Amino acid sequence: MTDCELLSLLDADPERGLAALISQYGGYVLTAVRSKLRDAASQEDIEETVSDVFIAFWQHRRAHPGEAVCIRALLAVIAKRRAVSRFHELTRHPAAEPLDLLPDPPADAAQPDESVMLMQSVMELGEPDSEIVLRKYYFGQTGREIADALGLSQDAVEQRLSRARKRLRAVWKGE
Repeated sequence: MTDCELLSLLDADPERGLAALISQYGGYVLTAVRSKLRDAASQEDIEETVSDVFIAFWQHRRAHPGEAVCIRALLAVIAKRRAVSRFHELTRHPAAEPLDLLPDPPADAAQPDESVMLMQSVMELGEPDSEIVLRKYYFGQTGREIADALGLSQDAVEQRLSRARKRLRAVWKGE
């Protein structure tokens, strides 16, 4: 199911839409959350965090109906934020300074904030480059882990990361 179809289903029938969303992206979100919490959380904590991610996505969708979003990118941002928060809760470190580079957008923001624009730029890299960038910089996976997950050599992953960084720099410098 495409993102547009899935978003339409979420708007028309939230219960079925959420079930389809979880079916399609559950493994992706689980991998993202597990990569952040694997050494600090129980399986139950990881599963609860995954549930929190989908609830947050659904709440975002209710707050912004009709908004065209890249589901994978938004889930990646939410998963990272929730996993980092859960990590801080579990390790009892104060979470006063968020570790992620993407701040929560202000509630009254009319324009997309830089985090949304950054995620759009990453998703415009195309597959598998956008997937590699998300896995490396949002989920903290190593080049070897990414290579194994995507069926690529580690050298290919590193080369694609290098090219992706150059393209993103050019986009953000306005070249």
